[in-house]
Amino acid sequence: MFEKMVPVNKERHAHSKVKPSADFAFASKFHIAYVTMHEFVRAAATYPIVFLEDKEADDFRPVVLMGLDAGENLFIDEEGNWEASYVPAMIRRYPFALTKVPDEDRYVVCVDEASDLLSETDGNAMFDEQGNPTQVIENVRRYLAELQQMDQLTREFTKFLGTHNLLTPLNMRVNAADQVKNITGCYVINEERLNNFSDSLFLEVRQSRYLPAIYAHLISLPQIERLVNLKKSLVEHAADADASSTKSTAARKRRTTTPTEH
Repeated sequence: MFEKMVPVNKERHAHSKVKPSADFAFASKFHIAYVTMHEFVRAAATYPIVFLEDKEADDFRPVVLMGLDAGENLFIDEEGNWEASYVPAMIRRYPFALTKVPDEDRYVVCVDEASDLLSETDGNAMFDEQGNPTQVIENVRRYLAELQQMDQLTREFTKFLGTHNLLTPLNMRVNAADQVKNITGCYVINEERLNNFSDSLFLEVRQSRYLPAIYAHLISLPQIERLVNLKKSLVEHAADADASSTKSTAARKRRTTTPTEH
């Protein structure tokens, strides 16, 4: 997603503007997107939520599945429209992100200078004529700070899941467009293990406010069938388009080929 991330500053971006846009073409190749636990309830209505192992951090990261194949987002159409009611916050924050300062306990706001959403002629200015941040930057800072806080709480949540052995590998075979696909490499919460928690441990889950996220995750898993249906529709649409193109080509050849008269 990010190609040229640099810290936002008034010298470098004095004349930079951000164009408001509903074009999500930049995310058309992403089949997964990280989500915080606070997004689970809304995301579960559309996407399956699973967990990926982060071996470097010895942790798990929750993501939504947006496609069955790497490099394919089934929720973005040819015009770059997002065809779902909820867009993950990770996607909505683009072209901005928080980046940790090396060897320091602080973050800075960065922007992707390669993004088409940045311009020096169109959009809303990032800095005013006096070099002060505009409301655009203030809103971005507030939004990213909230995401950072939710991310920290999400990490505590996934640590809890891992510590209590609540996650189990997902192995599923689905039939999408006459192809059998194996969904592997991700984890889901083991509901049986959760039900076997002691009363005191289950009370800890409730007091930590993890229950809504846990149940939203479990409820989301049948959304894999939605991905299967979207994939089938995509393949059928492509096949119809190919057939239509073949017929048009054949018709043009018939029109341009006439008998030779002697």
